Amino acid sequence: MYLTTGWLLASLSITLLLVRGAIGYAHRRGMLDQPGQRRSHQLPTPRGGGIGMVVAMLVCLPGVLSGLPAAWPASVIASLFAALVLVALAGWWDDHRSLPVLPRLGAQLLAVGLFSLSLLATGLSWWWLPVLLIGGAWSINLHNFMDGIDGLLAQQAIFVGAGLALLAWAAAQPALAVVAAALAASALGFWYFNRPPARIFMGDVGSGSVGLLIFAFSAMLWRVEHALLWPALILSSAFTVDASLTLLTRMWRGRRWYTAHREHLYQWVVRRGGTHARTGAAYMGWNLLVAAPLAWLAWSHLRMALPITITVYLGAAVAWLALKRRCLRRHLPRTPHVAA
Repeated sequence: MYLTTGWLLASLSITLLLVRGAIGYAHRRGMLDQPGQRRSHQLPTPRGGGIGMVVAMLVCLPGVLSGLPAAWPASVIASLFAALVLVALAGWWDDHRSLPVLPRLGAQLLAVGLFSLSLLATGLSWWWLPVLLIGGAWSINLHNFMDGIDGLLAQQAIFVGAGLALLAWAAAQPALAVVAAALAASALGFWYFNRPPARIFMGDVGSGSVGLLIFAFSAMLWRVEHALLWPALILSSAFTVDASLTLLTRMWRGRRWYTAHREHLYQWVVRRGGTHARTGAAYMGWNLLVAAPLAWLAWSHLRMALPITITVYLGAAVAWLALKRRCLRRHLPRTPHVAA
């Protein structure tokens, strides 16, 4: 118990210390996100604060996964460590100066591939590799897409990290439980500086890394017990549905889907007058009132976990469509040419 508490305090403390330093660093280097048509903030704000979370997890991850009961193979730990470094370096580069799409995607696929290969080498079929590659790359990017208003991604990382920790603990996986809890603790430390009004943004270095870790911890749960993937996916339902449906809508309409925009549901809510705090509270409301209880239901009835997950995602899609249409109806009288 003391060791677990120590790791969680270390993750929290390292993040708090480094994010505070990252604010000064960003100001000195001119790493400021300026307000603009495709942004949801009103004042120039430093970016790159996610480096605090990255360093905290790089410090805690090897010791926790190798030193606590139900330890993971060294190959899995080393590959996850390397993957986190790769994704964080690509994001850190992009936070300093724009990194083209292809090199960034290449680094992400290499990172996900390294981790996936090590996980499959523990006794899984190699046919799962394409699924893991797509899932990992999408998790990295969707969390980057959803990092657009104050506090939203940080609170999501707290919620999902804590939920994955509980699932892992229930599955008799203390090492995985504590490392997921360390992610939640680190996200809490970052949220202190990122809560509305944000003093610093996470940046690509943080958002991509959070996406990688959520994917990795979910995949590790799946490795322990395949049915545990479903409650893990329920925990991420709000972000997954918003990012996925927004992307599909933009592709369907022939938009340049890979460019910056403000068409996610959370961005439309802010554009229609919602504050960052209230919008974040709405997403947390879904997490606490829908995702958390139904993830517990799926965990406690694993044979029914898949249909429960499908129901949650269908419900989230219906809610997304209804709220998006409401936002658009309120927007059309002012500017009739604006489309979703």
